[in-house]
Amino acid sequence: MIESMFHLHLPLLEKILRPILVYLCLVGFLRLFGKRELAQLNPFDLVVLLCLSNTVQNAIIGDDNTITGGIVGVFSLLTINWLLSRALFRMPKLNRTLEGKETVLIRHGKVDWEALKREALTELELKTVLHRQGLRDYSQVERCVLEPSGNFYVEQIDPLLEGRQRSEILNQIDALTQEVRDLKQLLAARG
Repeated sequence: MIESMFHLHLPLLEKILRPILVYLCLVGFLRLFGKRELAQLNPFDLVVLLCLSNTVQNAIIGDDNTITGGIVGVFSLLTINWLLSRALFRMPKLNRTLEGKETVLIRHGKVDWEALKREALTELELKTVLHRQGLRDYSQVERCVLEPSGNFYVEQIDPLLEGRQRSEILNQIDALTQEVRDLKQLLAARG
């Protein structure tokens, strides 16, 4: 039993190269298919990612189901990821080339419908991004960007507006509180 759990059925070099090749292909394909795959996941994207992980599993481990084979595969994946991230950190130009460019979706309150179409984002998905930032309308947005990582950056036209509104509400509450105190004193004096 111990033998079947730990004995590698494939050569060690093959066990190391398989995950590295699959990793590099996945990174390349995700870059090729765009930021949309990295952005917010809808149910279809989730299904694709789940199937993708199952599809590449056999390519990574081959016919080997041993613990040793799994450990070698995991070690290889983590090593290539670590090496690639360090290399990209040291070579910013290469990083920008591989990562791609950001896409401006809204500028000065105006939606770039062509950019939205290129990124395969629906208007509903864009509005959801804005609502998460507490914004109700495109006119409140100075800039909305889909970054190469799939994250959204949203900049308000007037970022201090919410603070001013909150301050105005607090001032009104203070004024009402003072009026209530004055009325209580007036009623107590009549009383």
